[in-house]
Amino acid sequence: MMRDDSYMDIDGTDNKAVVKSRIVCSWNWEPNAMQGHPRLIFCLDDGEFHLLEFSLDMEGVKVLPECVHRGLPCKPLLWMDKGMVVGFVEMGDGMILQLENNRLVHKSAIQNVAPILDLAIADHHGEKQDQMFACCGMCPEGSLRVIRNGVNVEKLLRTDPIYHGVTGLWTLRMKRTDAYHSFLVLSFVEETRILSVGLSFNDICDAVGFQTDVCTLACGLVADGLLVQIHSKCVKLCLPTACAHPEGTLLPSPVCADWYPDVTISVGAVGHNVVVVATSNPCCLYILGVRSLSSFQYELYEIQHVQLHYEVSCISIPQEDWRLDNSSSSCATSGDFRKDFAANIRKFAVIGTHEPSVHIISLEPGEAFQQLAVGHISVNNALGTPISGCIPENVRFVVAARFYILAGLRNGMLLRFESQTSKGHCFPGSFYKESSTPCDDTSLMLIAVRRIGITPVVLVPLHDRANADVIVLGDRPWLLHSARHSLAYSSISFLPASHVTPVSSTDCPNGLLFVSENCLHLVEMVHGKRLNAQKFSIGGTPRKVLYHSDSRTLLVLRTGLTSVSCSSDIVQIDPSNGALLSRFKCEPGETAKCMQIAKIGNDQVLIVGTSKSNGRPMMPNGEAESIKGRLILLSLETIESPRESGSFTAASNLNSSHAGSPFPEFVGYAAEELSSNSMCSSPDEVCCNQIQPELMAGHLRSLVQHTFNGAVLAVHPYLDRYVLAAAGNVLFVFGFLNESPHRIKKYTTSRTRFTITCLKTYASRIAVGDCRDGVLFYSYHENLRKLELIYSDPAQRLVGDVALLSCETAVVSDRRGSISVLSCPRLEVSESPEKNLAVHCSFYMGETAMSIQKVAFKHWLPIDDLTEPVLESVYNCVVASTLLGSIFVMIPLTSEEHQMLQDVQERLSVHPLTAPLLGNDHAEFRRRGIPSGVPPILDGDMLVQFLELTSEQQHDVLNIVSPGKKRQHDISVFQVMRALERVHYALN
Repeated sequence: MMRDDSYMDIDGTDNKAVVKSRIVCSWNWEPNAMQGHPRLIFCLDDGEFHLLEFSLDMEGVKVLPECVHRGLPCKPLLWMDKGMVVGFVEMGDGMILQLENNRLVHKSAIQNVAPILDLAIADHHGEKQDQMFACCGMCPEGSLRVIRNGVNVEKLLRTDPIYHGVTGLWTLRMKRTDAYHSFLVLSFVEETRILSVGLSFNDICDAVGFQTDVCTLACGLVADGLLVQIHSKCVKLCLPTACAHPEGTLLPSPVCADWYPDVTISVGAVGHNVVVVATSNPCCLYILGVRSLSSFQYELYEIQHVQLHYEVSCISIPQEDWRLDNSSSSCATSGDFRKDFAANIRKFAVIGTHEPSVHIISLEPGEAFQQLAVGHISVNNALGTPISGCIPENVRFVVAARFYILAGLRNGMLLRFESQTSKGHCFPGSFYKESSTPCDDTSLMLIAVRRIGITPVVLVPLHDRANADVIVLGDRPWLLHSARHSLAYSSISFLPASHVTPVSSTDCPNGLLFVSENCLHLVEMVHGKRLNAQKFSIGGTPRKVLYHSDSRTLLVLRTGLTSVSCSSDIVQIDPSNGALLSRFKCEPGETAKCMQIAKIGNDQVLIVGTSKSNGRPMMPNGEAESIKGRLILLSLETIESPRESGSFTAASNLNSSHAGSPFPEFVGYAAEELSSNSMCSSPDEVCCNQIQPELMAGHLRSLVQHTFNGAVLAVHPYLDRYVLAAAGNVLFVFGFLNESPHRIKKYTTSRTRFTITCLKTYASRIAVGDCRDGVLFYSYHENLRKLELIYSDPAQRLVGDVALLSCETAVVSDRRGSISVLSCPRLEVSESPEKNLAVHCSFYMGETAMSIQKVAFKHWLPIDDLTEPVLESVYNCVVASTLLGSIFVMIPLTSEEHQMLQDVQERLSVHPLTAPLLGNDHAEFRRRGIPSGVPPILDGDMLVQFLELTSEQQHDVLNIVSPGKKRQHDISVFQVMRALERVHYALN
């Protein structure tokens, strides 16, 4: 662990000595203690918690004879109200404890990923969303975390891939007041199946009454006990039997009633006591009602129909209970309005048309067809030409802070419409029953547009209320937050899915059922998780992680192990469940320092650098210690993938009953059997506690090794035929004879003034990180077998890590919390005798970045039009991880975008809604330690606040004139939104 404030302490040993003394490392008084009986809780450095009770009488101090809890030593300790105690573990997960009967009971964990010592990025499951595998914490709390950007998903159950051609997925209740769903409806191209939701999923098609040999277009609960199925030929009303639901009819077969139109039905929707269907050729809209003729006899009847100018593409009917929800009407300011809210608002539906447009129509009984509001869709790209496919695929009415309409288009775009109304009212005048406002007076205003993907956008609310968050399905799933301004959404860490529906049962009250890869996936979203990180306790301190794409496994370098025979090793880990597959042990007293994967000829090898001593590899002044080190080459050709190893069981072979899952077996149609998914463990679950050699499939095999007079702190492959190794302050170049990894030869060396801590290459360029002299650019001349220093760092820099974006540009972090972009000056040699790199731009993070990587986010960028050229800059993105547990993502911008967003950032930093809460000078903080004249790297956390503002607030921000500056040219909201969305939502 870090014992002092030295910048280099992270490179020291994990445990210098075993602390024998028992000292108090934290303590805290009980708040609101009883009069005269204060209590003190404290924690010892060996993890024991004790309780002291002070009395003002003759007893004095009362000490409980035994410790009240034993766990990890906490620094600090905080005693909350109601007996809750919060403990924070240094470089590990904290905990929340409850004092019960003079004992502390563990309640939950406080997730902490700091420090992040290394990071590997890979699209492990083919989700088009890279996962980050992070080395977190230090001994004894070291762990491997799988970090994703977005809402965490806990995967519960999965079926076999037997669901081909799913066209629709719905869950239905038997009564509107039911807490749980009763029916699961799956529609296929020429078939419909109904399964029960409960202790088991059984096929109950015959007991419900739905027609099974057709493709269902829509279905729903029209009244308590009455279900409606809409398909292309008919609207079918069904009263299920008791075999389908305990509250169904006792008749031997379900009661059914049909309504047949003259032409084919294209779309439909079901609301409370109303059904709306639309036809094409001719384009008509039918409004149907339900009435009871006698006991167990019902009828669907036509209330009215109207012929439209354009074909209807989608229909949505809000549930009536939104009008009685106090939270929904919170936007109204008038007391009288709130009192009469439920009685005065019309019934209505939202429809999308091929015009393209969005319409709100009245469904009020006894009135003629009336249009309440209309929003025309006209979305243009940057070139000013209309984007094809603007037809709405889904529409939804939302009431949160205000009333608005969501529209998901077939071209992959998401739109938000709001009504043009005065402040204080949520609805236009024509929405009120007694209003005399003309029907065509109200238009819907388009206030926000987002590119979700290139496939049609599907909107599925998480529950029936109008303020529900919405799952947005496109190329991959998103969670849209309905109560926020504009369109704010987060990525859901799940596979691309074609359909989704919420499913609530006694075993899984907040479940979601996704259709993906022809399987049904039952999952739960973990909204309370601030970090979407799955944890594998790995033991020791994980210092380096690499993703091996061929075997789809992780290679992890560990130090600080407590084993007598080995204190450091390299292990192969299955990223799905944390299982250890193979291992290479370092010699006793030897510590692995670095590793990289290289390809030599047709063989893949793992290059490992070690130190033969447990001491520091360098002196306090930066010079190398006189200790030995090794360069080891390990074979990767024989390592096994998880599905091939004997210690791994494929997810499809694990039955839910064997895995101890609380969810029952999924039985019914087509042998629907859900199995437990091993990669779906809880984020807090400890999947790997210690090495189990007898369970491992094999060991990593050593090919060749070489000993140096210095600790090998950095290694890297070079030009696919060389290996670079830094031992102390010497840079070595090794080659392989006849492209054989078994025969290695030293070609040349070069010395630096201080210890080399990191190496990176790009094409023929070599970047060397010196612990004092900063970044050095080298070039290797193959013909002469000579290393030549090309460029040097213009300032002394304690390098944390470096990444090469090109042969001329490097991104480097220092251990004082800054990150800079250095590039070769474009000067002729005769013009300047100096060989210094130029500082292109800098950013003060306030945190030390120990890992910097160049990544490509091409498939994440939202392209507004398929004809728009792909930006080459997407390949020069940078991801950095820090000792405080932060992950920074940096994306290059054009000079025009940078200038515009820099002006916006200055205005946001002084606007009351977006300025720093503590009143700090944002510009001064981010430029701390940066030379004058160096352009700043923009702060994305500051800029992204612009997306959360309303249109009026965004205009207010852009109209601010920064203090001491003249008013610049006007900036349009559209330009800013477009630039920010390409940056923020591309990574979200």
